Amino acid sequence: MNLPRHGRLWLLGALAAVLLPQLLRLPPWLIPYCLALLGWRLAIDLRGWPLPGRPLRLLLTLAGVGAVLLGYRTLFGPDAGLALLSVMLCLKLLELRSLRDAMLVIFMGWFLVAGGFLVDQSIFVGAYLLFTVLLLTAALVALNHPAGSAHRDYLRRAGLLLMQALPIMMVLFLLFPRLPGPLWGIPKNALSAQTSISDHMTLGNITELADSEAVAFRVQFDGPVPPADQLYWRGPVLWITDGRRWDPIRRESPPRWFGEPAGHEPLGEAMRYALTLEPHDQHWVFALELPAAVPRELTLTADFQLLLSRRLTARQRFELAAHTTYRTGALPEEQRRLALQLPSGRNLRTRELARQWSTLAPAEIVAAALAHFRDQPYWYTRRPPLLGDDAIDEFLFDSRRGFCEHYAAAFVTLMRGAGVPARIVTGYQGGESNPLADYLIVRQSRAHAWAEVWLEDGGWLRVDPTAVIPAARVETETDLQRFRSTSAPMLNVDLHWLTRNLAQLRYGWDALNNAWNQWVLGYNHLRQKELLQRLGLLRFGWQGAAAMMAAAIGLVLMVVALQLLRRGRRPRDPVLRLYERYCHRLERLGLRRAPHEGPAAFARRAEGLRPDLAPAIREISALYIALRYGTADSATALPRLRTAVSRLPWA
Repeated sequence: MNLPRHGRLWLLGALAAVLLPQLLRLPPWLIPYCLALLGWRLAIDLRGWPLPGRPLRLLLTLAGVGAVLLGYRTLFGPDAGLALLSVMLCLKLLELRSLRDAMLVIFMGWFLVAGGFLVDQSIFVGAYLLFTVLLLTAALVALNHPAGSAHRDYLRRAGLLLMQALPIMMVLFLLFPRLPGPLWGIPKNALSAQTSISDHMTLGNITELADSEAVAFRVQFDGPVPPADQLYWRGPVLWITDGRRWDPIRRESPPRWFGEPAGHEPLGEAMRYALTLEPHDQHWVFALELPAAVPRELTLTADFQLLLSRRLTARQRFELAAHTTYRTGALPEEQRRLALQLPSGRNLRTRELARQWSTLAPAEIVAAALAHFRDQPYWYTRRPPLLGDDAIDEFLFDSRRGFCEHYAAAFVTLMRGAGVPARIVTGYQGGESNPLADYLIVRQSRAHAWAEVWLEDGGWLRVDPTAVIPAARVETETDLQRFRSTSAPMLNVDLHWLTRNLAQLRYGWDALNNAWNQWVLGYNHLRQKELLQRLGLLRFGWQGAAAMMAAAIGLVLMVVALQLLRRGRRPRDPVLRLYERYCHRLERLGLRRAPHEGPAAFARRAEGLRPDLAPAIREISALYIALRYGTADSATALPRLRTAVSRLPWA
């Protein structure tokens, strides 16, 4: 069966829309390759070029597979697999001859659309991929209507098919059993995760995040939002240093005490919140200090980190609780030795300053170090100068200009040099409220480092030396604001109306994305279980839920079948309805159309039997044949047909 030309063009247009997001992610040398194949197929349809022979197609296939291997070093995995499918789809167009080939191409296009969610599940991508499904379905309709029709009719029919499928989609989304874990269980390439807090700290690497407006996570509290100075989102805890670089305890070979959660005494009510964490390809979950409830999929370590057993490669929501005021327990000897470790022969001037305070009580040593940062001319800047091997000495005594990591590392070095156990904590601080929704946005620019010291009467206490730098010595208003308030920074100052409206639009888009993340991407097995419990279906078990799902789908299919049956009994085509009215009137006049008679044969016989009606019969038959089988303009011919039929006598 030869494919209609309009159907082939619809198919090419739909495939171009499907391939567009994939082409943007392909290696540079694959993009012109795929575009050339699409252009070749377009020339075949528009200019009548011949299809390439089998040897040439085989050579192009080997070249395409080789290009994918060159870019990804493999043919497996989501990225390489989608690239290979894109290449194969373009190659298939060069042997497109029959309806069977076209159907295979459309199915490959649908599969590629589904594969697009392996890469990005944002609401914008979801809307675009839904549009491509509409185009593919319209191409399917066009290919199965050789006579041709109006382009808007193809879109209307495709939209109707999608609307009929929408209830089934909703039933499957809500009731189909969800497996624990993120949407799309195939792991992503680690390089595709967005920039985040590193698993170590070398002076300068947190500074790299200072200007990034990418979202790290979003938080929704059950009650009032805590003050900004209580919002310390705990990540990796750094114990080990060589004088310049700081590292955490390695999960691959942790000491015995690391996996035993340290005891702590809460000094207030726990606050509950939901945290939606963006993928960062690491194990840690950024949580408020200190965790009061630990979800089943997380582990609490002895230094109060929340860790996943796997790397976080997809956005995930966690229900958490925390105490912002607490007292921790005793310090084991192993931890004390680690919290006092300093390399020999490094940062000697810093250690000499610390020894001057060693005769003071531990709390007085902390106060003396904070007073040193407050009273001496230290500046808080996002663009500190480069430092050498004795980085702490150069910062404390020479440049005196630094970011949070400089102050945290210098403070902990001073504490350890004076005999006070101390460690560095990295994570995020503060957050900005979305004025259009009830949640906080924590961006990568909120990346922060602070210190913890262990005191006999309080256990581990948070100390943030950057917070004591006077406001006059903080270079940017943004850094000053983040410790004071969680209000939206872009709406706090008097801005031009266009800038202010753009800021409002930005927050509105983020609110829409957050709703999508919470109610669509965040619909996991726990939320499904909660829904079934509210509907009273949980007591029937998963078998009952499956039976309910099957019954709901059956009901939807029955409604669609009844609608199609009703449409079959009453033709919706106005041309066919008018012709049936014409045949009915002639039948009342004694001219019954035989089942085997076409419109032209019936017209000739009717004209012979009723010469008085011959002009009307001839006009009606000609208009019907032109509208039904020809290329007549329905805008002018259909009203003429309606008028001619209405003038026929009833008897």
